[in-house]
Amino acid sequence: MKREIIAILRGIEPHEARAIADTLISAGITRIEVPLNSPDPLNSIAQMLDQAKGRAVIGAGTVLDAQDVARLAAIGAQMVVSPDCNPEVIAASKSAGLLSYPGVLTPTEAFVALRAGADGLKLFPAFKVGLDGLSALKAVLPPDTKTYAVGGVGPDGFADWRKAGITGFGIGTGIYKPGFTAGDVAARAADIASAYDAAFG
Repeated sequence: MKREIIAILRGIEPHEARAIADTLISAGITRIEVPLNSPDPLNSIAQMLDQAKGRAVIGAGTVLDAQDVARLAAIGAQMVVSPDCNPEVIAASKSAGLLSYPGVLTPTEAFVALRAGADGLKLFPAFKVGLDGLSALKAVLPPDTKTYAVGGVGPDGFADWRKAGITGFGIGTGIYKPGFTAGDVAARAADIASAYDAAFG
């Protein structure tokens, strides 16, 4: 099963990037985001890309401007995730051949993102959107729109979000915090993958 889960590794450092990437890929979580406000994020992303060798989609989060997109494209990153809806970032991402997942909270932002070419919508913070909010939003979005709940969503809620129409999830502190070992991540990734399979399988 292709799991629509993005692991958000805020705070990861380059020396642990390869081991954590391998751990996630082994658990079947093959979308990995390193937020740009992490220590030396481009180095971590480069290490993961080299380690993954095409087995995962790896990119950056907290991408706020087109200059960051250019730097990511230069090292071979594959995905751009943002906390906001910035058409310039979306356009730069698509022009560089990267997947684009901007953050949205309102229908206006959602449609601005889609018109700019976004590949999917990051509902952030998802706990503020809620299940009812997602259901209402899905009623007006194009039916093939991919939506990802990020912020305040964990494996115990996957089934409810699935029923409301979500495509997938971005998981941050539930899968990684600075100081976690590869073993810590492995245990959490296994639980998350299992819950996803139960909800979507």
